[in-house]
Amino acid sequence: MSDLDKHKIDFLVALIDEFAKRFGLSNKESYQYISQYGGVQMFFNHYDILHTLSFRDMVDGMAAFCHRHGGKLV
Repeated sequence: MSDLDKHKIDFLVALIDEFAKRFGLSNKESYQYISQYGGVQMFFNHYDILHTLSFRDMVDGMAAFCHRHGGKLV
């Protein structure tokens, strides 16, 4: 695994943690929710843009993305 891949995974873990805090979820629930609505794939597809945003903006964007794909959290 490359250093970039490790960094992406660490960054995703941090995003999952921030998402969990925002919505009162456990990290496991947060990951499951984000994954269920396509957020993990979106994260890897758009990492180059996402990593330039603040965590607040990333959480807002992830919540909006998941909501557009059937999620109930806003």
